[in-house]
Formats: sequence, C-alpha cells, structure tokens
Amino acid sequence: MPKVVLPNGLTVLFHPKPGAAVVVEALIKVGSNVESASERGIAHFLEHILFEGTEKRPTNRAITNEIERIGGDFNAYTTGDRTCFHIKVLKKHFCLAVDVLADIFQHSLFNPADIAKEKNVVLKEIDMVYDEPRFYQWILFQKHLFTKHPARYPTYGDRAVIKGLSREKVIQYFQRHYVPNNMVVVVVGDVRKWKEEIQRHFRQKKGTVPRCSFPREPPARHHVEKKEKKNIVNTYLVLGYKTVPRGHPDSYVLDVINGILGRGQSGRLFTEIRAKKGLAYEVGSQHAAELSAGYFAAYASIDRKNIATVKKMMVAELEKIKTASEQDVQEAKEFVEGDYLLEVEDPQKLADQLLFWEQINNAALVQGYVPRIRKVAVRDVQRVAKKYFRKYACVVLEGK
Repeated sequence: MPKVVLPNGLTVLFHPKPGAAVVVEALIKVGSNVESASERGIAHFLEHILFEGTEKRPTNRAITNEIERIGGDFNAYTTGDRTCFHIKVLKKHFCLAVDVLADIFQHSLFNPADIAKEKNVVLKEIDMVYDEPRFYQWILFQKHLFTKHPARYPTYGDRAVIKGLSREKVIQYFQRHYVPNNMVVVVVGDVRKWKEEIQRHFRQKKGTVPRCSFPREPPARHHVEKKEKKNIVNTYLVLGYKTVPRGHPDSYVLDVINGILGRGQSGRLFTEIRAKKGLAYEVGSQHAAELSAGYFAAYASIDRKNIATVKKMMVAELEKIKTASEQDVQEAKEFVEGDYLLEVEDPQKLADQLLFWEQINNAALVQGYVPRIRKVAVRDVQRVAKKYFRKYACVVLEGK
C-alpha cells in the first residue's frame, strides 16, 4: 500500500479499491485524552466548528451542500485519541472532495456567532447522551473503571468549559494540533494522481507536534460498584474490566473472547440471559482497544428486579471463558474474521481502519489483523481471561 510523507510532514496513504466510490478521510492525532482540565471538550467542539464556514464557503450549508448535492456523505467524529473527517463521493468527484476537506482545515473562519451557536448545539448533544441510557451507561462505566487515565472523562467534555470557550482559545487549540505533521490523510478508491491532488490542496506549514503522555493506570485492587437512579423504565447494567491498548498482543485474544460471548444471537451472553431466561432485550459484550487504554465489558438492559440475577449470570459466563473449549475458540475466530472482512468491504470503514492502524503503528497492520486472529489458541484465551477477568467495575442505571 503506497504511503508518502509530504515536505510539510503530512502523511498520505492510498489504498486502491475498485468501485464507483472514493473516500478521502483525514485523521488528526488529537482527542479528549490529551485535554487538560480547562480544555475538556475542545477537541470535540472543533469537530463541530470546522463545518461552520470558510473563506470560500462561508456557511455550514455552503460546505455540506458541496458534497450532498452530488449524493456524497460528509461527516466527522471524535474519540479519546483522534478526530476524523471523511468524505465519500463518486470517484469522478474526487478532486472536489479533496478541495472541500483541505478548505476546512486551512481557511475556517471561526466566526464568533458560529462559536456561540455551536456551544448550544454541543450542550444539547451532551443532554442527549445523558438522556439516552444506551449511551450514558458507557460514560458512567468508564468514569468508574479508570482512576488515572483520561479515558475516565467523556469525549464531549465539561459543560462549564464548553460554555466558557472563547474564540481565541478555540483557535489556539486548533493551531497547536491541526498541523500537517500531526495529521494523516487516506484515499480509498480507484483514482489516479492522488498524491499530486493532496499535495496541491493541503498546503499548511509544518508545525510543532505537542508531546503527549498518559498517567499509568493502576490495576484494579477491588470490585467497584456504582448505582444511579434514572427516570426510565428499563434498568441498564454494565460489568467489565480494564484490559490493554490495541498495541498489546493480548488485544487480539480479547477480540476472540468477544466473539465467544457477544456475537449476535449465538453468543453465550445472549443465549443464557435472553434466549434461555428471557431476562433482557439488549445483551452482549464489548471489547474496546484504543491507542493507550482498553476494556472488556458485558452489558444488558433488564428489569430492576433482575439486577442481582443477571449480574451473577454475567460473572459466571466471564468465568467460564477460563475453561473455553477448542470449538468455542474456533467458532469465535471464524466470526471475528468474517465480521471484520465484511466490514472493510465498505470503503469508508476501510479508510477508518487504515487510519486507526496507522496511528497505532502502521496502516499495513490492516492486512495482518486476520492472520493474528487465526493464531489465537485455546491456551491464549484461557490465559488472557485469567489475567484480566479479576476485579470488575459494575455500573447500574436503575429504572422504575
């Protein structure tokens, strides 16, 4: 897979993929994990404000309509470790996609009126997350799982910080992090002269990349339990453990464990808690392995009266992984392989994966993911379960 670093430090990846669509996606190596207490939420806020107007396209509609009028898709997201902007269009519109993406990074206006407006939008987004227990349960879980690592803070930030943001502070944060040598652009599709097109449009000057380090997250010494009452009908339960970042070899083993416990309607958690007992509607597991932190968790939406029963069943299923069979592991490996390869058939999902692995280490690791999964053995699954599934954090959003 071609990879070049332009004179200004911008890394550019190209993945040829036959088809009508082309995806141009930019990753900026900044997310909520690198924010100080007085900055919490700025990375996510920038994701919003960069859609609000440039010198060439002075309004939100002028920017988004450039892509949407030709049937394309333009969106963005922020995580603890990165901010990504992607455009998906027909390949004949490749040059336009590059132009629009480069424009928001180099010529955004940061109008005071837009900043004031987007503060309200982001505050409503925070309200929406808080109102939606399927989202909020994960905010509460990470808050009580991690004690030192900034993953304990939500990506959307702090309401007081958002309310107090000034134009100067937003621009300073932008200028510090949105420098070409802190960015990666990937092109996925059947296009030519991709390097020349990116170089022609992305003309920012090289900057100084901020140094980033994270406090050492201590191992859990005891179980943590937190219950929060909400004015909702269902009760939501999440129980999980600190694990490892994606760069650790055990993260692949945890993907296989996730395949045993949480795959669709045949995973163990679904089978035992919903199919056999009818104790939940949504039930499954989640493995998160990011740049600097990771966790593994089981979750379920249940009746309040079944909290103790379902929690006991979750712990039992997690414990059974320590004696997983050859068949369990083989089926899970087949699931993970198929799920992954089908996902990256979508050029936008493939672009996401290429950028993710490039930030972890090298985009070429995309091709090495399935072989690593295939190498996972029963003894690996048993060892990893014994190592990490020890002291859990359990959070409950208790309904009526």
